[in-house]
Amino acid sequence: MAMNPTDTMKPRSHFVFTPETDELTSPVHQHRKGQLILALHGAITCTVENALWMVPPQYAVWIPGGVKHSNQVTANAELCFLFIEPSAVTMPTTCCTLKISPLCRELILTLANRTTTQRAEPMTRRLIQVLFDELPQQPQQQLHLPVSSHPKIRTMVEMMAKEPVEWGSLGQWAGFFAMSERNLARLIVKETGLSFRQWRQQLQLIMALQGLVKGDTVQKVAHTLGYDSTTAFITMFKKGLGQTPGRYIAGLTTVSPQSAKPDPRQ
Repeated sequence: MAMNPTDTMKPRSHFVFTPETDELTSPVHQHRKGQLILALHGAITCTVENALWMVPPQYAVWIPGGVKHSNQVTANAELCFLFIEPSAVTMPTTCCTLKISPLCRELILTLANRTTTQRAEPMTRRLIQVLFDELPQQPQQQLHLPVSSHPKIRTMVEMMAKEPVEWGSLGQWAGFFAMSERNLARLIVKETGLSFRQWRQQLQLIMALQGLVKGDTVQKVAHTLGYDSTTAFITMFKKGLGQTPGRYIAGLTTVSPQSAKPDPRQ
């Protein structure tokens, strides 16, 4: 999987289109250039030191140059990697998930479908500049889970992800760690900036998106996360992301008919 093009390349940007047929986890790595990963189909979860970033279809994750990270890609995913010189455009200084506009998406796909020689042509360079003008305007989305290197926080993330139904209350965790609920609540706020309830809900949103993107029904996702009713799950989802699960996923899978899939050989 070509994910780390030569950093000595002269162009200010470099595009790599990658189709994946199986689930894939990349080891921790970093790039000198900033990296934008656009999910065309499927989804990718990016792990950095203090957070997990969820990238559903038609969204992208921005990773500044020099930031160590690893990626987990769902089966049958199609991704477009854009590597950008730090001096080429002003982008966020920290990782973030971006909601990519149709214009930016079409620009990325068009440029990814052009050869290195074509990208040096004046017309293509103008398209690249339009993309660089638009990228800083893309809205950031709260599709990340703050974590930390604290062993208790890491344990909670791992166990809640594996068994979300079994670990639903702060009291359960306080008993598990043999500490008071008050002290554990303070630790969570200190390490993540969120209350236990907010933090757990953010994990549930990310897990819900992962399931829905794979094709799981709303009912199955609600059951997996331990909700007594589908209605309660839908309420939580809408509160967190502003739309019901059905409408949210429908929006992710709506693709412009004019879109041209990049040639993976380029």
